[in-house]
Amino acid sequence: MSSPPSDLTVLRLVWLGLALLGVALTIWGDQVQVRPSEWVALACLGLWCLIETSIRRNWAALLTIPAMVLGIGCALPLYLFFRSRRIA
Repeated sequence: MSSPPSDLTVLRLVWLGLALLGVALTIWGDQVQVRPSEWVALACLGLWCLIETSIRRNWAALLTIPAMVLGIGCALPLYLFFRSRRIA
């Protein structure tokens, strides 16, 4: 009997690695004033935005990238707003 193929693609491993990095930086981040976990979340959102925008051709979603200056609390809901738009 053969084992089922792994569903851990390179991209899924990147998401997992960023999640683990976010956990590690959150634990360590109590000792510094900058919130490293927010930087990881912004990097993850930026990568997701770039990859999915190139696939779905939803170019307006790229407006999320400059919104990241305002933080994850602004950028993530904005991206989800653009992403929820019906595509042709």
